[in-house]
Amino acid sequence: MSEAPVYNSEGLERMPLRVFSEKAYLDYSMYVILDRALPHVGDGLKPVQRRILYAMSELGLSAASKHKKSARTVGDVLGKFHPHGDSACYEAMVLMAQSFSYRYPLIDGQGNWGSADDPKSFAAMRYTEARLARYAEVLLAEVDQGTVDWVPNFDGTLEEPALLPARLPNLLLNGATGIAVGMATDIPSHNLREVAAAALHLLEHPQASVAELIPHLPGPDYPTAAEIITPPVELLRMYETGGGSVRMRAVYELEQGDIVITALPHQVSGNRVMEQIAAQMQAKRLPMIEDLRDESDHENPTRLVIVPRSNRVDVERLMSHLFATTDLERTYRVNLNLIALDGRPRVMSLREILSEWLEFRTRTVRRRLEHRLEKVRERLHLLDGLLIALLNIDEVIRIIRTEDEPKPVLMARFELSDAQAEYVLNTRLRQLARLEELKLRGEQEELAAERDRLEGILGSEAALRRLVGEEIAKDAETYGDARRSPITRRPSAAALDETELSPSESLTVVLSERGWVRAAKGQDIDPLSLGYKSGDRFLAAAHLRSNQPAVFLDSTGRSYSLPAHTLPSARGQGEPLTGRLDPPRGAAFVAVLGGEPEARYVLGSDAGYGFLVTLEALYAKPRAGKAVLTLPAGAQVLRPVRVFNTASDRLVAITSTGHLLVFPVSELPELARGKGNKIIAIPAARAAAREEVLTALAVVHAGGSLVLRAGKRQFTLRSADLDQYQGERGRRGRMLPRGFQRVDGVEAV
Repeated sequence: MSEAPVYNSEGLERMPLRVFSEKAYLDYSMYVILDRALPHVGDGLKPVQRRILYAMSELGLSAASKHKKSARTVGDVLGKFHPHGDSACYEAMVLMAQSFSYRYPLIDGQGNWGSADDPKSFAAMRYTEARLARYAEVLLAEVDQGTVDWVPNFDGTLEEPALLPARLPNLLLNGATGIAVGMATDIPSHNLREVAAAALHLLEHPQASVAELIPHLPGPDYPTAAEIITPPVELLRMYETGGGSVRMRAVYELEQGDIVITALPHQVSGNRVMEQIAAQMQAKRLPMIEDLRDESDHENPTRLVIVPRSNRVDVERLMSHLFATTDLERTYRVNLNLIALDGRPRVMSLREILSEWLEFRTRTVRRRLEHRLEKVRERLHLLDGLLIALLNIDEVIRIIRTEDEPKPVLMARFELSDAQAEYVLNTRLRQLARLEELKLRGEQEELAAERDRLEGILGSEAALRRLVGEEIAKDAETYGDARRSPITRRPSAAALDETELSPSESLTVVLSERGWVRAAKGQDIDPLSLGYKSGDRFLAAAHLRSNQPAVFLDSTGRSYSLPAHTLPSARGQGEPLTGRLDPPRGAAFVAVLGGEPEARYVLGSDAGYGFLVTLEALYAKPRAGKAVLTLPAGAQVLRPVRVFNTASDRLVAITSTGHLLVFPVSELPELARGKGNKIIAIPAARAAAREEVLTALAVVHAGGSLVLRAGKRQFTLRSADLDQYQGERGRRGRMLPRGFQRVDGVEAV
């Protein structure tokens, strides 16, 4: 069967089902795309929005008029231009009236038009009243000036404008969202003054790139004061390609220790944010928050108060978690898909949008000027005829009195056109007085000057562009305002991990020689007083918070970390670390560390090598840990020593033969792993035979002293005494006094 339609004997069209279905779906798709979902680059409106505004202007609902029931407007729109559902039409009308939805509202509403927390909570149209906003003049002021094409309405009884003659790029100012068949649009709103500045720059420099427009139009500007944190590079790429995303983050400030959120991202409900935070609090996922309040009112539309549990809470880290896990930070998709001047939908770059709109605006201004020029010429033509009649008033009166058909006689006698003769005949006698002649000649001179000006502008592309630019600048000054959504650089949001979400309590982690570990609350615990298994005893302890990891170091130079709050209580004897960690066979744990991630330690081996390392560099999540300290053959790990001030602290190194060397800690490099640099010189032969090793390390603060213990004897080296042992890193050092050459222990005081 042929796919072309055929007609039977009764005149009914017949076609294959496949052809009919394809055509019907294609027609429907094009209708949805062009007549419902996508805005036009010219006025930035969808058909229903355009019809609502035009119907309101026809009802006389200007910004200076009284408000009128919304039901009246919706009725006119449905009855004259848009035969669809009243609820959909009213919702489109409401959207244009909501200041929290539109950057520059087109309708001034009176009554309940919804709220930022619940935009759908608006009252029924029989209760609300509306009129056009002042900004709507930008779209409607030139409708009756010959600037638009008129098309029949749905039943052919009326005409409606195909597009509104927008004096500003409304598409970018208020943005648009819509879902069509196979395509969608998501255009963010922008600041009027910035868009106007970019349009003027492109008008003056038609070859300008998107990168050259960005200084004038740095990014979107939403109705809310939340921050735009998208990097400028991504914004540039978004405007160049017509697609991307924008991230917005709530704004907060501190008031007497409380966190007060003062601005939310676009279309984010404060109630929803409160519910999200409260849910985490109920699940005990936010122990650092004590209370949550919504203090929003008429004067402060957004005021959400978060009360931290104490002043020790890291507010920035807490807010970073809330940004990552709640709607306090939201990403908006951007897809600059719209109907171009050729009537086809496509995704455009910022430059293409502004270029097409400027072409539309230039064409509109030209049509307005041509329309006005035609009116001026018509009026001048009539004035010429009237002045001729005025100069020959007696003859004109005679012809009118004596002739049965004075019109053709006047035309022949004074060479008047049909329009001039008709105008003379319809003129009142009092307009032919001497005083009226002066007025007519004055009007003629003014119109002649206006005609010359209009002809000059229309005859010069440069003059026409200059006029377009002047009008854009004037409207920007009239309707523009300051940017609401600041564009700032912020670090990426990150959710708190399990360790950070646990309550922060003071702990002492105790490690025994056989690798058993436990944690006691508080930092005034005496580890030596705790009970240990038979044959086991205290090895090391670390003071930290329960939400910090405990770091363990083994005899092979590997580090491990475990959340402190997961360690067993010190009420018992603890548990072996080998149950949670997998150290190499034969390895033993030699130290436990804890504290702030940026804390620094000296990590070294008894072979005389070492380096500075941060505690954070020792964190290792896997059970097998990670290699940190590289040991020479036969060397052993020394217990790490805490450094408090790398600029002023001094490192003391003592060998088994009694050699002592003092040098600034800053001479050691800071590494994440490795063998390190030489701390103190040990002869190679003695080191290889393990006849001399590095036995002790200590860090002495500026002006501090060092206590040496050798058996039962004790000796104190004060700051001035230590100066005598000062030398360069890697030197041999000086011998200690007799009797203290075999040091059992050191302590910095």
